[in-house]
Amino acid sequence: MQIFEDLEAFSKAQLTCGLALGVFDGVHLGHQAVLDAARGTDKLGVLTFEPHPVQVLAPDRAPRRILANLEHKKRILESLGVDFMVVIHFTREFASRDARDFTIGLFQSGAKRLSAGEDWSFGKGRGGNMTLLTEWGKAAGVEVVAVGAVKLDGERISSTRIRQCLRDENLAGAAAMLGRPYSVFGKVMKGRQLGRTIGIPTANVSVSEEQLPPNGVYLVEGNGLRGVANIGTRPTVDDSMRRSLEVHLFSNEIPMEYGWDLEVGFLEKIRDEKKFDSIDDLKSQIARDIKFALQR
Repeated sequence: MQIFEDLEAFSKAQLTCGLALGVFDGVHLGHQAVLDAARGTDKLGVLTFEPHPVQVLAPDRAPRRILANLEHKKRILESLGVDFMVVIHFTREFASRDARDFTIGLFQSGAKRLSAGEDWSFGKGRGGNMTLLTEWGKAAGVEVVAVGAVKLDGERISSTRIRQCLRDENLAGAAAMLGRPYSVFGKVMKGRQLGRTIGIPTANVSVSEEQLPPNGVYLVEGNGLRGVANIGTRPTVDDSMRRSLEVHLFSNEIPMEYGWDLEVGFLEKIRDEKKFDSIDDLKSQIARDIKFALQR
């Protein structure tokens, strides 16, 4: 996927495209409706912001964890047919720009269609909105599509609702709003390698700022392969205060090399994390977890 680091670089490319605007944290079904509204031209792009604007403007109200970091977001969007991303580094200086000035850059970029949620706002003091963008777009010959809220069970789908589902261990609810199982993305890092000594090799996955489900053992899918994963503090081994994600995939076809990117999708919770009396007891329970997972 092609990445443009600002509007100026994007404008120089002069692509005939549709451009979806927003943060797209998690790329849920509401975000996907915005993507669909921008389709129909030669290429489909996304204009997004890094970091999340609320982390800059109101850090006390910002979520402690996001649903998808930039690299993960790129991976999801690419699977949905997005050709390029315009990633604007969000700062207080950028936020202070006049809304009209920001749109001038958009209209000069070559985009033929812009889409965003109907309540999307932008510019200094949130002075720009979709009504104004539509009006300005008509004058510039650019189609603007305001997308209404997508609802599930009568309530608007949002990243906030998805985060609550994860806290409540409601993986099915999160998946229903995402249109796919909830997943995290990170790199395989070197751990204590205890799994290798008991015949159950695992990958220690560092997921940085993304939100993990509650501690426990899960049926997962990693890069298209089924497996089991443990989230928690490994109480039988060292009872660390630091949470970790360890994944065992049911395949030897792909080596779990350090630095390898791994997307882990959570399909079902198998059990809570538990402290066992011995390593042998832990090993026996893991074998039962794997047997259960293979039958799902």
